[in-house]
Amino acid sequence: MITVISQSTDPSTLIMERLGKVSQSNRSFDIEFWQRQGSTAIFAAWEMVVEAYQWKKKSDSELAFQRTVECLKSLRG
Repeated sequence: MITVISQSTDPSTLIMERLGKVSQSNRSFDIEFWQRQGSTAIFAAWEMVVEAYQWKKKSDSELAFQRTVECLKSLRG
């Protein structure tokens, strides 16, 4: 598992990425990421999730966090 934390040209912007297999991941990266964001950002993100569900006319009781998974493969011949 590779975790990349880098600073952009703007000192207030922090970039965090985790690369690796989903089967080898744990929640430590997610916990660290959201702890760095603070409670205001967490609440704002949750409000966006609720609003998106309301636009789709789905029940708020269905809400749950999901992980996004990307698969990168080498195209070596």
